[in-house]
Amino acid sequence: MVQVLSSRVLVRPADPERSRAFYGEALGLEIYREFGTGPERGTVYFLGGGFLEVSGRAAEPAGDTLRLWLQVADAAAAHEELVARGVPVLRPPVREPWGLIEMWIADPDGHRIVLTEVPADHPLRYRP
Repeated sequence: MVQVLSSRVLVRPADPERSRAFYGEALGLEIYREFGTGPERGTVYFLGGGFLEVSGRAAEPAGDTLRLWLQVADAAAAHEELVARGVPVLRPPVREPWGLIEMWIADPDGHRIVLTEVPADHPLRYRP
């Protein structure tokens, strides 16, 4: 059995400085650690129970296969804060048929990010 002790998503952006500004300033993610020097240095951000590493530089445009799912306490408040910071919102918060409240944004390379609120009455919050 593979015993996973920690996890990390690695993103290789086209423009590392732009991506660090997006994740660190626009989204306000806290830095876990940084390594290396220069514009392609690595920055690892806290993502709740995991980490997001932005490092290196992509040689080709991002594909359409990566999605980040970030749970937030209040999707409406996150929406207001991100709009105030100039983050383009692909879709504002909507209560989905499955009961979660989801909004969609994208990072500068086009990676889709869903910010999800789990309402108090949702089955993920309690066991009957």
